[in-house]
Amino acid sequence: MADAVALVLPQHARSMLLLAHLEELRKRLIFSAVGVIVGFFACWSYADRIFDVMQQPVIQALRRHGLSGGLVYLNPTEPFNLYLEVAFVAGLFVASPFVFYQVWLFIAPGLYRNEKRYVLPFVLSTVALFLSGGWFGYRMVYPASLDFLIGYGQRFQPMITIGEYTRLFLTIIVGLGVIFEMPVIVFFLSLMRVITAHWMWRNLRYSILGIFVAAAVISPTADILNMCLFAAPMVALYAISMAVAWLARRSRGSSANAV
Repeated sequence: MADAVALVLPQHARSMLLLAHLEELRKRLIFSAVGVIVGFFACWSYADRIFDVMQQPVIQALRRHGLSGGLVYLNPTEPFNLYLEVAFVAGLFVASPFVFYQVWLFIAPGLYRNEKRYVLPFVLSTVALFLSGGWFGYRMVYPASLDFLIGYGQRFQPMITIGEYTRLFLTIIVGLGVIFEMPVIVFFLSLMRVITAHWMWRNLRYSILGIFVAAAVISPTADILNMCLFAAPMVALYAISMAVAWLARRSRGSSANAV
């Protein structure tokens, strides 16, 4: 009887711990959603101005190829849906410090006491990387992709709808923003001993292959230039992440010794 009770109690404790983690995750997701909604309403009044900035790459690409005109819509609901999407993504970028702080609050209980002082560097680095990824996509990747696509179909009269244009734009901008978070993700995976710098170096060839496969999937075109525009920062981030993983392991060791 005593053995049966001793067996049931650890299982019950693990179940309670899992439920507590799920409840904490739900709480942080709700707070993050509220933050993004607040950002959405803050950006709604500026959605028209934000879209003016968004459409500059396609206007400039058309002019470079001697084409006139702009974006069109085929459905009366498209302009309204466009502003909803623009305000939502702009709100996501505006609320990113608050969202990343919620991420920190979720993972902080699993860290050593000395490691919890990284809250400010974590929030600053995640926000900076997210914004840097979006800026890189807007200034480098998206204009180059549009230039290739419009130049390839130059013999035809373009009729680019605002819906398709916006979806492609937001996919690249937000996708690169998430990709640029690689060093931070690797840092915490290293703290949790999921991966190490040695493991990353040993699997470098496979990682680069995976990066180019991912770049080929994400890239809006199939040409080598655009694929390399996606892959180059990912390879650089992978190299930075190896250094971050090595530093994280040293930090984990010193924190464990301190505790």
